Amino acid sequence: MSGPAQNLRNRPLAVGFLGTGIMGYPMARRIAEAGHRVRAWNRTLAKAEGLATYGIALADTAEAAARQADIVVCMLSSGPVCDATLLGPDGVIAAMSPGSLLIVMSSIPVATAQRQAEAAAMRKVAYLDAPVSGGESGAQAGTLAIMVGGAEEAFARARPLFEAVGHPTAVGPVGAGELAKLVNQLIVAGTIATVAEALLLAERGGADPAGVREALLGGFADSTILRQHGARMVARDFAPGGPAKHQVKDTSTARMLAAELGLDLPVLATVDALFNDLVAHGDGDLDHSAVLRELERRNRLDVR
Repeated sequence: MSGPAQNLRNRPLAVGFLGTGIMGYPMARRIAEAGHRVRAWNRTLAKAEGLATYGIALADTAEAAARQADIVVCMLSSGPVCDATLLGPDGVIAAMSPGSLLIVMSSIPVATAQRQAEAAAMRKVAYLDAPVSGGESGAQAGTLAIMVGGAEEAFARARPLFEAVGHPTAVGPVGAGELAKLVNQLIVAGTIATVAEALLLAERGGADPAGVREALLGGFADSTILRQHGARMVARDFAPGGPAKHQVKDTSTARMLAAELGLDLPVLATVDALFNDLVAHGDGDLDHSAVLRELERRNRLDVR
């Protein structure tokens, strides 16, 4: 490797980090702990103030965080929020230096990522879409799965940052990262719903749900979701790691993309409806494992 990518790997990077929520906060911290110079911005600045402990400077605006950065990381909540922050004459892309790199690690629609990449290219800014999976625990531990769409050279430049927060894999051109994340979310949402149904069936059938979950560990039904979210369901601990309202955003986006491709995905349709009902009933800010509560509602059971 030679040229800009090699040079960036051999020195600390100046990083603008946008969005320090449940996932973004520990990601920004890990990037700073890896030796990079981080300037962070969050719409609610108070939520970012603790990052100063790790030597992270705080910016009053997203544009200020992006100016003179080698790489800008966007970890905001949705496609529309990313667009409002990144695009336009007063947006982040306009404030970025030609030759710099924008990495959008939010979960956004494929077409949104492609439009953002076009806007970045007009400014001579490279672009990667790199959504993540692994939840808050993965962000804290630096073990996130990172699905990256974009040019090989840009991927090489971004690798030092990616390796500070997880395990990156290049999956294709711009937009392919978001497509891979949608695939991930189909599996996650469907498995969470199935685990919830299974534990509800166990309980109503007279078995101990905690014991059933324990018995399944190590068998073919075992999974990260059974271990982590199954435990949440047994304990009825629905403090958000991944809020249900974000799960709905992803399943609904996947349904729209499937329709555009002419695909009939009946399991996705059912799971999407289940999570939409969960949010409609006021549980959108709970963890997505709270889908158990929606199954209880559908079966006219007491929702504890």
